[in-house]
Amino acid sequence: MDMLKKLWPTPFKVKEKDLVSLVVQLVIFLVICAVVGVLIGILAALPIIGIIFAIIGSLMEIYSLVGIVLCVLKFLGMVK
Repeated sequence: MDMLKKLWPTPFKVKEKDLVSLVVQLVIFLVICAVVGVLIGILAALPIIGIIFAIIGSLMEIYSLVGIVLCVLKFLGMVK
């Protein structure tokens, strides 16, 4: 569990059964990932380094998906 808290610190700020903290953290995840995703999408169009940015974009999507799942699990009280 300590490893998860080091890699994804923001989902553990969600309070159990507190809808406001869940929504705030989800909005943070979605906005940051959308902005960075657009930037990576623009940079991925470059021919040579586009592959690297495509890989970084995929990793960022996985990171955000796991973060959102952890937020929901913390909200439901399944993760301490």
